[in-house]
Amino acid sequence: MNKSNRVRWWTYLLLGLAVFACLFPLYWMFVVATTDTATATKLPPEIVPGGNFFHLAGLVFTTVPFVRSILNSLIVAGTIGIGHAVLCSLAGFAFAKLRFRGRNVLFLSVVLTMTVPTQLAVIPQYMIISSLGWVDTLQAIILPGLGLGSAFGIFWMRQHLGATISDELLQAARIDGATTWQIFWRIAFPLVRPAAFVIGLLGFVTAWNDFLWPFIVLKSPEMYTAQIAIKALQNSFHIDLGLAMSGSFLATLPLLVLFVFVGRRMVAGIMDGAFKG
Repeated sequence: MNKSNRVRWWTYLLLGLAVFACLFPLYWMFVVATTDTATATKLPPEIVPGGNFFHLAGLVFTTVPFVRSILNSLIVAGTIGIGHAVLCSLAGFAFAKLRFRGRNVLFLSVVLTMTVPTQLAVIPQYMIISSLGWVDTLQAIILPGLGLGSAFGIFWMRQHLGATISDELLQAARIDGATTWQIFWRIAFPLVRPAAFVIGLLGFVTAWNDFLWPFIVLKSPEMYTAQIAIKALQNSFHIDLGLAMSGSFLATLPLLVLFVFVGRRMVAGIMDGAFKG
């Protein structure tokens, strides 16, 4: 093997440190989820898991409707993830391959929305949701979530579609009598499906971890998402770290399972977009 292509020992060291930095917070969360508050705040801290995890997990399910909260989060995050994949692909296709007046101005406006903090939209957004009578409903989270954070997805898909699909291919499809929708759904979207999958997965994770907006609009326990259910495990005067971390660990498990099954596909989609962009 050529010495210039040989991986140095310090490369493995840096990769090992990076993996440790990513995994240690999850491990520490599990350690605290198996102990009580006194043990979690000891100095030096305990680094070996205790034996109270199943007891604390049982308290999580009896204190709040946690199963219902997980299902609510799956409905919200799944809908938003699928919506981001399709809507961002549609918008990216329009900006990349369709010619219409004001296209560049509209695209610039979409990109500029990434510089606006999402917190600025809370008050007018709540006023709209309240006027529609959607407070304390899942659609109050789903419909705004389809728009929030999608500017990056539109930008990603516009760049990816522009680099992946040639204009000659689309012109040939039009000559054969294909409509714009048929061109998108049967030609463009299948070619950029890996990139759309990445956008959908990012939207799913963002919606799953969202706390601020669901905390504002959801009132009844049966409508809580997972993050609001974790907040409900705490009270104003005392925080049981073991109970809170048990709920956090249980809410993280679905994401860990998801990444186990789709991690390779996500990396492939990112690399595909990187090389073709």
